[in-house]
Amino acid sequence: MFHAPNEFQRAPLPSATRESEPRPRGTTVTAAPPAPVANKPSAAAPAKRRDAYFDNVKYLAIVLVAVAHSWEPVMDGSRTARALYMVAYTFHMPAFIIVSGYFSRSFDMSAAKVKRLITGVVVPYVVFETAYSLFKRYADEQADPSISLLDPWYLTWFLIALFIWRITTPLWQSLRHPLPVALVIAVLASFSPTIGDDLDLQRVLQFLPFFVLGLRLRPEHFELVRRREVRMLALPLFAGALAFAYWAAPRMQLGWFYRSNSAQEMGAPWWSGAVMTLAMFGCALLLTIGFLSWVPRRHMWFTVLGAGTICGYLLHGFLIKGAEYAGVFDVYDWLAAPVGLVLVSLVAAVAVTLMCTPPVRRALRPVTEPDMDWAFRRDSAGL
Repeated sequence: MFHAPNEFQRAPLPSATRESEPRPRGTTVTAAPPAPVANKPSAAAPAKRRDAYFDNVKYLAIVLVAVAHSWEPVMDGSRTARALYMVAYTFHMPAFIIVSGYFSRSFDMSAAKVKRLITGVVVPYVVFETAYSLFKRYADEQADPSISLLDPWYLTWFLIALFIWRITTPLWQSLRHPLPVALVIAVLASFSPTIGDDLDLQRVLQFLPFFVLGLRLRPEHFELVRRREVRMLALPLFAGALAFAYWAAPRMQLGWFYRSNSAQEMGAPWWSGAVMTLAMFGCALLLTIGFLSWVPRRHMWFTVLGAGTICGYLLHGFLIKGAEYAGVFDVYDWLAAPVGLVLVSLVAAVAVTLMCTPPVRRALRPVTEPDMDWAFRRDSAGL
């Protein structure tokens, strides 16, 4: 019976009797080609190697997020702190969102990708939105005691936004000009006060262009950003941004940076929403390029922390809001002085660094990376 060749079977060895048979004189004896070696499937596929550059980007961006949040309770008395806050808020979340979009390029609504979206985004959102609501209820006596999964509070908006952005990725990947479409949607949202607060859709739509931009980026774009001349140009860029922010600090509403309200809700004419959306997108893009150009590409002491930035992001809010509810910033009003601002910044940076460490990541894995095979069919487990 004929058997098709199988790559996991060895070729049969030549017969010893045939080797011993006499050969005609002058015949050249050639060695038989070596039998193909079977490639045994490994018990576990090797883990995909992480890119040190992007882990560095995520860690440094999350430190900026935490430090900027720590300035909110103490920056009112300092024009310099407000200017620094404005510069940080211009690009730290856009940078984080662009990288999130870049790593969402392969999302295709397959069963495995949907499972990972639910376990890595939806479950953490439900858990931490509930946890923050309970924390607010018991730590802040004047807080609304209700718990609503439709109205993200404080930090959790990013998770619901990431869910919406990622689940619509196939749509953006199929459009010929997705970035202009996303910008039009953001502009329209900026003067549409009827959108409301459900799922924080204002932020979802106004930050959408950064995610779509990340979807369109390729590795060669990041190589261009990391060129020496870009790093040199980034220095005067940030100096100019700080100078402008210092001038604008007492004149500009911070709501433009949060992107959580329409122009009308901030008391501005409707057309200013379109102008500010496009202007803020341009400024954020320039500062993000400057930031990315200075991120180290080699392995650093903090590179390993890039894998745990979701833990640092979700946990640092308890520290900052807890200190605010406890009246720390009211009792120690010297924290608004320059020395106090430096101390607050250092505490926030150290705290979020510790929250990104591997032990914390392992402790939170049942929440941030839960194993929910019991909830999905077997055919959704493959990658």
